Amino acid sequence: MKIAIACDHAGFEYKEKLVDYLRKNGHEVKDFGTHSPESMDYPDTVHPLAEAVEAGEFERGIVLCGSGNGASMTANKHQGIRCALCWNIEIAWLARLHNNANVCGLPARFIAYEEAQEIVDRFLVTEFEGGRHQRRIEKIPLKKGYCG
Repeated sequence: MKIAIACDHAGFEYKEKLVDYLRKNGHEVKDFGTHSPESMDYPDTVHPLAEAVEAGEFERGIVLCGSGNGASMTANKHQGIRCALCWNIEIAWLARLHNNANVCGLPARFIAYEEAQEIVDRFLVTEFEGGRHQRRIEKIPLKKGYCG
């Protein structure tokens, strides 16, 4: 699978480990950074990742920051992105199964690395269920003039 990954300084350590882990498991990974633990702004790495996933260059994306919130919010500014903040395996499973999430947000300061790896594994292997969920997915992107 072609996977894009990005983080800020708080997610740097986990990102480095995940890149190695994913490559060892046969995935093609593009690392959008950051490339050091120095303080930086997550939108600088997350926006380019989201643009690439949205354009179909990658099947899935993974974003990490301290709480996972900022990186997930940034990714979700892109109409073609459905980023789910995943803090446990069941949330990752449901994000794919029911929401067809294409980006997984991880809270690096709130989960152990081993749990992050398990969440990513579940996120990557779970297929979208479709059916009634497809109708809901189609209603997510904003349409001009939409008021509910």
